Amino acid sequence: MSVLIHSPSFFHRIFIIWAISSWFRRGPAPQDPISAGGAPRVPSRNLFPKDTLMDLHVYVSEHEHFTDFNVTSALFWEQRDLVYGDWTSGENADGCYERYAELDVPESVQHNGSMYVHVYFTKSGFHPDPKQKNLYRRLATVHTSRMINKYKRRRFQKTKNLLTGETEADPEMIKRAEDFGPVEVISHWHPNLTINIVDDHTPWVKGSVPPPLDQYVKFDAVSGDYYPILYFNDYWNLQKDYFPINETVERLPFRLSFCPLSLWRWQLYAAQSTKSPWNFLGEDLYEQSDEEQDSVKVALLETNPYLLALTIVVSIVHSIFEFLAFKNDIQFWNSRQSLEGLSVRSVFFGVFQSLVVLLYILDNETNFVVQVSVFIGLLIDLWKITKVMDVRLDRDNKVAGIFPRLTFKDKSTYIESSTKVYDDMAFRYLSWILFPLLGCYAVYSLLYMEHKGWYSWVLSMLYGFLLTFGFITMTPQLFINYKLKSVAHLPWRMLTYKALNTFIDDLFAFVIKMPMMYRIGCLRDDVVFFIYLYQRWIYRVDLTRVNEFGISGEGQVPQLTQGTTPADCAPALLPDGETTSTQGVIKEGLADGSPAPVTEDVADGSPGAQTEKTAEDKKKD
Repeated sequence: MSVLIHSPSFFHRIFIIWAISSWFRRGPAPQDPISAGGAPRVPSRNLFPKDTLMDLHVYVSEHEHFTDFNVTSALFWEQRDLVYGDWTSGENADGCYERYAELDVPESVQHNGSMYVHVYFTKSGFHPDPKQKNLYRRLATVHTSRMINKYKRRRFQKTKNLLTGETEADPEMIKRAEDFGPVEVISHWHPNLTINIVDDHTPWVKGSVPPPLDQYVKFDAVSGDYYPILYFNDYWNLQKDYFPINETVERLPFRLSFCPLSLWRWQLYAAQSTKSPWNFLGEDLYEQSDEEQDSVKVALLETNPYLLALTIVVSIVHSIFEFLAFKNDIQFWNSRQSLEGLSVRSVFFGVFQSLVVLLYILDNETNFVVQVSVFIGLLIDLWKITKVMDVRLDRDNKVAGIFPRLTFKDKSTYIESSTKVYDDMAFRYLSWILFPLLGCYAVYSLLYMEHKGWYSWVLSMLYGFLLTFGFITMTPQLFINYKLKSVAHLPWRMLTYKALNTFIDDLFAFVIKMPMMYRIGCLRDDVVFFIYLYQRWIYRVDLTRVNEFGISGEGQVPQLTQGTTPADCAPALLPDGETTSTQGVIKEGLADGSPAPVTEDVADGSPGAQTEKTAEDKKKD
C-alpha cells in the first residue's frame, strides 16, 4: 500500500539475501566419480566404525597450529571412553557431555589477538601427539580446530547537535574513533560452543560429495577412506550475546559441549552457516544477514510451534503476492490509456519518496542488496512518469547551451477531465496539513536529535517525516474517488495483493520483535485500504465510468442482428466491476424488417433526457 520501503519489504529483503547467498554457496558441481585413469572410484568407508570407543582431547591456544601437547595449561578438556554413535549416555541420556571453565586471557588476546580451540578424537588408548610414537596412529586420530573469538566491525558515526555542537556519545568512543577511524575491528567473545560428531557411515565417493558438505568430509590420502565428520556448531549463538574483548577483560567464560549429530540435521546447519568464497558483495552483506537471521532464530526459539508453522506458510504466500503486485502494477500502467480518476501528483510524490529513501540508505551505508532493491523501485517510479506525462526533449532550448531540456506536459486525458481540478484541490488541502507537520518535525529533529551534518539532517528529517506521515499521501486518491463517486479507475488487483501483504506483515509484526512505529505503520495502511473498500461499496457500478483499461462505455454502438434481443447487449461486468457495453445508441430490427425507433442520450448527458429518432431521421441529420 505505502510507497515507502520500510515495512512491507523487510521480509522480502531477507528472502532476497537468503536466495542470493544460497546461490553463491552452491559452488562447483560435483565431479564425476571416475578416476583419472578411467576406472570408477571405489566408495569409501568411515575410519571409525559404529560403536568405536573414543577419547576426546580439547586444547586452547593462541596459535593456529598446535604442538604444545606437553603444556598442561593448554589442556581444556579430556573425556575418555566415548562411544561413537551413542545417543543414550551423558547426564541427560542424550549422548551429550559438557565442560565449563574460565579461561585466562593472554595479553595478545586483550589487544585484538586470536584464540583457537583444537579438538582431537582418538580411538581409545591412543594419543593425539605425533611425537609419542607408541601411542599415535594417523588413521586413529581425527583433528579439527577453529578460532573461538569472532571479529566484528564496530562503526562509529560522529554525530552532534547541529545547533549546540554537543554530543551524548561516550568520550572514550570518540577518542577511539579519532585513533582508529570510523570503522574499528574488535574481537568479540561468546561463552558457548558445541562440537558435534556426525553419526554417519555413508559410503562417500571422493570428488562426488555435494557442496557444502565437501568442506567437512576429509579423506585419507593413502587408504581413501574418510575420517569422522567433526562440526563446530554455533548456529544458536545470537549476535546480541557477543561481548567485546579488551584490556579490562582478564577471564573469559567458556562452555564447550559435545553431542552426536544426525546426517540430515548436519546438512541443515552446514547449508545455513556456510558462506560463499566468492564474497563480491562484501562482508557488510553477511554482517547484516547475521543480524537479520537473529530475528528468525528468536522466532524459532520463542514462538508457539503452530503459530510458527502458520508464519512460514504465509511468508511463502507473501513472496507470491509481492511478485503478483509488482506484475499487475507494471501491466496497469503499461496498458493505461486514460488518466481520468488517477492522481498524477501522487506519482511524482512517489518518485520523491523513493529518492529520499535511496539517498538516506546510501548515507547510512546500508547493505548492497537493499540499495539495489530501492534503486530498482526508483527506476519503476520514474518510468511511471512517462505514462502520466508527455515527456519530450526540447533541443531548441538547451540547458547551458549543451544539454537538451526535458519538458513535461500533462496528457490530454488528464487535462480534459475533472481529475486535474480535484487532484490540485486535494494536494492544496493536503499541503495545509503536511507543511506545518514537516516544519514542526524539522524543528524537533534539529533541537533534540544528533546528525553527522546538515546534509544528513535534511535526509534523516525527510525520511523520518515520510516514515511517520507518509500514509497521508494516499489520501488525495481517496479525495478524487469521493469527488468522482467512482473507483473504477484504480488498479484493484495490485491494491488487493499489496493489502494482503500488509495483513501478512501484521502477523510478522507481532511474531517477531519490532519497533512500535513499524506495527503502527502496518495498522494505518490497513485502515487506508479499508477506506478504499468502503468507497468501492458505496460507489456502485456506473455504466458511464472508466475502467482500469482506460475504456469508457460512452460512444459504443452495439449492433444487433436479426433475432438478437436487447438483453443480449446488457453490460458485461469485468472482474473489477467495469462494463464493456453502455448506454449507447441501440438499434433493433423489427420483425417485418422496418426501422425501429432508436433511443439516444442527448448532448448534455443527463439521465432521462432522451429523444426518439427514426433511422431515417438520423440519416438526414
